[in-house]
Amino acid sequence: MTDTETPKETGGKVDVTNAWQASQDQKSKAKKLRLFAGVSWLVAIGTEIGAIVLLLKDKFNDGNLPLLIGLLAVIAVFAIAGSLLWKGANKHDPASRSEPAKFFIQNQLGAIITVIAFLPLLALIFLDKDMDPKNKKIAGAVGVGLAMLATVIGVDFSPPSTEQYTQDMNECAAQIRAKQPTTACSPEVAAQAQDIAEDTEAVAEATRSEANPDGLDRVYWIAPKSGETRSSSPLVFHLCEGVSTLRNKNVNSGTVTEAYAQNAVRLTKQIKMEQRQCGFAGAQ
Repeated sequence: MTDTETPKETGGKVDVTNAWQASQDQKSKAKKLRLFAGVSWLVAIGTEIGAIVLLLKDKFNDGNLPLLIGLLAVIAVFAIAGSLLWKGANKHDPASRSEPAKFFIQNQLGAIITVIAFLPLLALIFLDKDMDPKNKKIAGAVGVGLAMLATVIGVDFSPPSTEQYTQDMNECAAQIRAKQPTTACSPEVAAQAQDIAEDTEAVAEATRSEANPDGLDRVYWIAPKSGETRSSSPLVFHLCEGVSTLRNKNVNSGTVTEAYAQNAVRLTKQIKMEQRQCGFAGAQ
């Protein structure tokens, strides 16, 4: 967005859909949780494969019902554990609703894996003509019950999204600035909201003048590369376009929140120098 452009608006509110981004710490936590989830799901599917092999070898035709139920329980435990870990990872690093397929798969993967871990084994149990009918009925009922429980737990009925986190973050930042109760400040957005609030206050303090006694919420930063909506590395934002750092650069401008949206997430440390260059009274 250049100086002659205005932010896109939706319903009267500035659209900063891409403003929230998972921090490196959040991405690291999500990666570890997803790794543990993957291991749990591998155990569940591996147990399923082992049970299928035993079933095909007729190990449950005349007995071993406790073993079969035990295997079903192991599948359920590790499927549920994987789903809970995966949900925890999604809280740290959610998907975007702008990519519907990815959003659905990422958030409902626990339920999908659970179905994979149960369905083939249950089908073979019910189709096995040599298994004792009573044992088949008991094992089938237990298996279906465990599968339904694990699948329901695997479903995320209220999945997080980057869009929701952006809205929460902006509301949280506004509440912090207004010194209101921070009802929107979940752990996932609070740190970035605090940074935005503090930087907004610092910019307002640095840009006060007779014409704008309350200061401004408008900053300037180097625009992302052509075709990109966000810079690949963190950038510094400045008090006006005329500062020496931005000369001969392609510059974007907007609020502090909009600067964060394009990965300009650090206020210049040269406040006094930029106040002089931009003509703000605070430099005196």
